[in-house]
Amino acid sequence: MRPSSRNLILDAAVRVTEREGITGLTLESAAEEAGVTKGGLMYHFRTRDELLIAIHRHLTSAWDEQLSAELGKPLAEASTRETIAAYTRVGARVGTKADLAFMIESVSHPGLAQVWNELMSRWAPLPESVDPRDVDLLLARMAVDGLWLYQATYGAVLPEDVRAALTERLSTLCEEGDSP
Repeated sequence: MRPSSRNLILDAAVRVTEREGITGLTLESAAEEAGVTKGGLMYHFRTRDELLIAIHRHLTSAWDEQLSAELGKPLAEASTRETIAAYTRVGARVGTKADLAFMIESVSHPGLAQVWNELMSRWAPLPESVDPRDVDLLLARMAVDGLWLYQATYGAVLPEDVRAALTERLSTLCEEGDSP
C-alpha cells in the first residue's frame, strides 16, 4: 500500500526540523522536502499552525506505537510499573532533535502541550505517593528523560554496552517488589 501524501509531508516536515530546527520549517520547505507542490501540501494543511499540530500528533502517535510494541499487551491491561518500564526501555533507544524541538515548542502553546501531556499521562504518570517504589518509578522516568535529552541535544550515542547496562539498571527500578 502506498503511504498517504499527508504522512509523507509530516515525515518530510520532521526531517526539515531535524536539519534546520523549528524556525527552518515553513510550508515551502516541507513541500520541497516531501516532493509536492505548496498547493499539494496546503490541501492537507492550510496553515503552518495546522501543520505543526499535525506534526505533534504524528510524533506522539509514533511514540505510542513504539511504546505499545514494547509493552506487548494492551495498555488498559498494564500496570503503571509496566508502562513506565516500557517507557524507560523505549526512551533509552530513541530521541531526536526534531522531537525535542517540537516538545519545547509545545511548552508555550497549551493545545500542543496537551498532546504531549496526554502521551506522558498514559505511559509515565507522576507518582501518587512518596512510597519508595513509586519514587523509584519517577527516578527511572527522569533518568531516561535525561538520557533522551542528552541524545537529542548532543546527538551523542552511548556505546551499546553502556546503554544496555544503563537500561538494565533503570529496569530494576521498575520491577515489582521492594526498592533496590
